[in-house]
Amino acid sequence: MERKSHIDAFGATALIAFALHLAFNQVVIKWTNGGFGPIFAAGLRSAGAVVILLIWMKMRGVSFSVPRAAIPAGIVSGTLFALEFMCLFTALDFTTVSRASVIFYSMPVWLALIGHFLLPSDRMSGLRSIGLVMAMGGVALALLDRSDVTASTKGDVLALTAAICWAGIALCVKATPLKDVPPAQQLMFQVAISAPLLLLASLFAGDFLRDLQPVHVAGLLFQIIAVASLGFLAWFWLLSIYPASSVASFSFLSPVFAVILGWLILGEDVGPKVWIALCLVAAGIYLINRKPGNG
Repeated sequence: MERKSHIDAFGATALIAFALHLAFNQVVIKWTNGGFGPIFAAGLRSAGAVVILLIWMKMRGVSFSVPRAAIPAGIVSGTLFALEFMCLFTALDFTTVSRASVIFYSMPVWLALIGHFLLPSDRMSGLRSIGLVMAMGGVALALLDRSDVTASTKGDVLALTAAICWAGIALCVKATPLKDVPPAQQLMFQVAISAPLLLLASLFAGDFLRDLQPVHVAGLLFQIIAVASLGFLAWFWLLSIYPASSVASFSFLSPVFAVILGWLILGEDVGPKVWIALCLVAAGIYLINRKPGNG
């Protein structure tokens, strides 16, 4: 598909479905952590994704070569990917899906903030600045809320670090030669570099296996096939077609879906401050990425 300047009906439908998909993945990670150590699970996921992606690229006849100029940015993106999921998987070991998701899916906020200083075309002004303040206020509220007994400062900080790493990856795709690399090669950089880094880190992170059950293996396979390989490939494909900020803006739906799924599936108790924080973050991200001319 040719590059588009705005989100059309197909893009909106695909991005809403992907937001729901990612939200459900937070629940699956929480489940999977019951059978695997979180960093070990993240490493296995990336390693499995390498295999799936290699098969997919071979079947599709996609080249494995990339421009030399894109290699440094690819290495950076892969390292950030490893740190992102090391932090996210561990965060979900300490805190609820609801809290982690509100903080983690603030990624567009940090992307907009970083872009304001590094990208002249992404300067913040008007409603975007108001949206940034609102969303950051929502994140701060979530971080400061200690009314829930499941609240964990360590989990919150890890989720925030993961969000900033995700923003760094999006910035690499947007502002370096990596933007000219097809989605499959972009993703291969990330999973191929993150797999050994995560597996190495897992050696120093406690237990590899916990009370391993078939449901945990199923959860890991879901993450490998439907998220870390084909799922992220779809996200990068959408990012290659639509404006990065517009694609990122749909991520405000993921914490909404994640809070609802955490409540419905895991029976999490969602306090009023979490709902307020969620609304502030979602509204702020919408304003940050609102198309100029819409008011």
